[in-house]
Amino acid sequence: MTSDHDALWRRCAYLGRVLLPLLDQEPWRQDRRRERLRSWGIDVVVGERLIEVFAALAAHAVAVDTSLSASEFEILPLGAVADAATDKQDFELLAGLPITFADDRDEVAVKVFRLYAYKGGRTSLQLVRLSREVRHTLTLLGARESVPSPTCGDTFRRADEAGLSQ
Repeated sequence: MTSDHDALWRRCAYLGRVLLPLLDQEPWRQDRRRERLRSWGIDVVVGERLIEVFAALAAHAVAVDTSLSASEFEILPLGAVADAATDKQDFELLAGLPITFADDRDEVAVKVFRLYAYKGGRTSLQLVRLSREVRHTLTLLGARESVPSPTCGDTFRRADEAGLSQ
């Protein structure tokens, strides 16, 4: 049986995984993002995975800060997640994570993020750039919604409509 905390992380990780495919429904956005990643000296595959995990970490931090359960996660505003991506320190995003992860990809991605956060120097600059990319992605996806304050649930609905599996 999984705990609510593990279920919450899975919801956050799912949010991170659907962001780029939803944004890339406009194909030129993927080309621009990949061009930016290369210009920053970030491998595209690594950079896109870090964007996913960065979004998941930001969502998780906000959910934990506001004491949301996994079943309440869908009411979390995308704007709050976007703010956390750029306003929270790296160590704040890493606080309160599950001890183990059901998905090995998540565990590896969090470890890579942790390495970037603690290495400092150029990697710190890369995390700042990636945080802005996450904020930009969340802002664009939120702007596509017809509701005044789009939530994670709105993003999940859009992902379902696009056929993105959980």
